Amino acid sequence: MRATKHAAPQPWRRRGLVTGIPLGLLVVGVLVCLTLTVLTGSGCGAGRTADASAAGARAAAPSDAGSAAGGGAGATVQPTASASPTSRASATPSSSVSATATASATGAAPVTSRAAALAGRIKPAVSNQGVATAYAAGDGSGSCLYGPSDDLMIAAMNVTDYESAKACGAYVLVRAASGATVTVRIVNECPWPCAPGQLDLSRQAFAKLADLSVGRLPITWSLLSPDLPGRIAIRYKTGSTKWWCGIQVIGHRNPVAALEVRTAGGWRRLPRTDYNYFLSADGTGCGGALRISDIYGERLTVDGIAVRPDVVQPTGVQFARH
Repeated sequence: MRATKHAAPQPWRRRGLVTGIPLGLLVVGVLVCLTLTVLTGSGCGAGRTADASAAGARAAAPSDAGSAAGGGAGATVQPTASASPTSRASATPSSSVSATATASATGAAPVTSRAAALAGRIKPAVSNQGVATAYAAGDGSGSCLYGPSDDLMIAAMNVTDYESAKACGAYVLVRAASGATVTVRIVNECPWPCAPGQLDLSRQAFAKLADLSVGRLPITWSLLSPDLPGRIAIRYKTGSTKWWCGIQVIGHRNPVAALEVRTAGGWRRLPRTDYNYFLSADGTGCGGALRISDIYGERLTVDGIAVRPDVVQPTGVQFARH
C-alpha cells in the first residue's frame, strides 16, 4: 500500500493544500496557547507536566505496594488508578502513630522496665479502687508476723492483693471521696470475703477518713515510697539453726520482692511463705551473706547477720525512695 502511494505522486496543488491545512492548524494552536498563558498564567506544557507526574506516581505506586506486601524483585503487581492516592494518604498517619507510640513507650519505661516483673499485683504509679472497712487491730500484730506496732496506722490487705505476703510492709496512701487521706502500712491479711482492692483498716486509720458508723467506704489507694528514718533489719525465725532457717526483712521502705543467700555456686533465691519469712529448708545460706531486692529492682547485700532466732538485727542499709 505504501509503495503504491509513492508510485503515484499527487499534483503539486493538492499536496500544497494538504500541507497547508496542518500548518494553519499549528498556527491557530500556538495562538490559543499564548492566549491561555496570558489569561491564566499557565502554559500549554503545564497540562502535559501534570499528566506526566500523575503517570509517574501511578507507575511508582504498584512498586511500593508490592514491596509492602512482601513482594521482592520478582513479585508481580497489577497497577491500579487508586494505588498512588492510597499510598500517599496512608503514609503520613502511619508515621505519626509510630512516633507517638515510641514517645509514650519511652516515657513509661523508667517504671515498667524495672518494676513490672517484680512488683506483683501492687505496682508503682497505679491507682487501685476498692472499699475500706475497719477492724480492731489490738497491738498491731498480724499475718506478716512483724509483731506489735507502736504506730496503729496499719491495714490488712485483701487475700488477692496480699499475694502470699508480697504486700507485707508496703506503705499505701488511702483516699476517700471526701478528699480525706491516710497513709497505712500493710501488716495483716484480710481473708475472704474481702474482695480485690479492699483494705481492712485499723479503726484508728479508718477514723481519719470517715466515722466508723459508715461501715464500708469507697476508696482509692496507691503504693508509696516514704521517707523513713530507720534502716532495714533482719530477723531469724524462732527455731532457726544452721541446718534450717527462716529469714524475715523488717523496716523496708519499699516492698521486698526477693531474698537470696550466698552459696558456693552463687546466689540462691529462697521461697517466701504466706507468713512473710523466706525459708532455707536445708540450711543453705543460714548465717551467711544475704541479698535483698525490692520491687524496683534495687539489690542490697548485707553480711555478718548471725543465726540468732527471734532477734531483730539492724543492717545499716535502706532502699532508695521512688
